[in-house]
Amino acid sequence: MSTIQIILLLIIAAITGIGSVLDEGQTHRPLIACSLVGAVLGDLKTGIILGGTLEMMALGWMNVGLAMAPDTAIASVISTILVITAHQGVGEGIAVAIALAAAGQALTIFVRTLTVFLIHRADKYAEEGNFKGIEIMHITAMAFQALRVMIPTLIVALISVSAVQSFLGHIPEVITKGLQLGGGIIVVVGYAMVINMMNIPHLKPFFYIGFLLAAFTNFNLVGFGALGLCLALLYQQVMQRNNLQPAATQVAVGHTNAYDDDDLDA
Repeated sequence: MSTIQIILLLIIAAITGIGSVLDEGQTHRPLIACSLVGAVLGDLKTGIILGGTLEMMALGWMNVGLAMAPDTAIASVISTILVITAHQGVGEGIAVAIALAAAGQALTIFVRTLTVFLIHRADKYAEEGNFKGIEIMHITAMAFQALRVMIPTLIVALISVSAVQSFLGHIPEVITKGLQLGGGIIVVVGYAMVINMMNIPHLKPFFYIGFLLAAFTNFNLVGFGALGLCLALLYQQVMQRNNLQPAATQVAVGHTNAYDDDDLDA
């Protein structure tokens, strides 16, 4: 791995770490993080496949109350590095990602605990009217979140490929198979959540059409994406035309009534 690649990976790690608390850009999502790492390491295809698989798993990972969800940022970045550099399969990547997400969960709790001190300092600066101090506290807190992902990424990037392969090879098969099965179950739950959010009666035929085409044709994902876009545009045009027709009818009737009233008045 070259120096430029390591620098780019650290930049991606920082962006994903900050994105995991900002949430606005969704840069910590596996599909984005894994794809960026794959592009840097020269294997975009593997990055997208691993990111898409982890994305379906991560749909069920969310913060509920005070419970912290598994960390998708560390899981996405480091698992993609390990899979691509060690020439492992997506199944091994899922197994590693689940373990990394659990470890990252403990790490993010530790970092968020440290930021409590920064929050109190920011409150003190707010009482003093020190806006510069408040900005410094905010930037420092984001820097902690960036380092949370950057440091483990740097450690993994500096490890030799043979060491990574040896480490992954010494993981018992019962553990890797179990994690893969557990990851598959989580993926099914993620699909179920998506279908539940799509539980709109007048949109269900599109879901059934897509399912039938996937089962009985050889369409790839690009073809399905283009077909979905065309159907969405067609549906939008039909709905807009149907919404405009009653208004146009009312206008026409209104003009007719006004014309008839003028005749009666005359």
